[in-house]
Amino acid sequence: MRYAVPISGGVMSPHFGHCEQFALIDVDEETKEIVKKELVPSPGHEPGLLPQWLAEEGVSVVIAGGMGSRAQNLFAQNHIRVIANVLEGDLEKAVRDYLAGTLEVGDDVCDH
Repeated sequence: MRYAVPISGGVMSPHFGHCEQFALIDVDEETKEIVKKELVPSPGHEPGLLPQWLAEEGVSVVIAGGMGSRAQNLFAQNHIRVIANVLEGDLEKAVRDYLAGTLEVGDDVCDH
């Protein structure tokens, strides 16, 4: 399974659409171990672009900080699950915590 985490300044970006790059993280579903991590530049911030692009990259789950409801709906249309308002800044730890069922999320801070 492939996860995407938006990154700015080496940590999870607080605003999904304005990240510098994405970590595409492949996880072995049986062992729940990270088997590959690739950092790719963000293609930019245009409405509807990122959900389609990440779907084409084979992403099944996005783990993010702030994300607006419109973006979340677009991800749902592309069959990608969104975990938003994540408090953990370390991207690999966020994925591991998600897999363990211990990932902490906060209040929705995105105003659009």
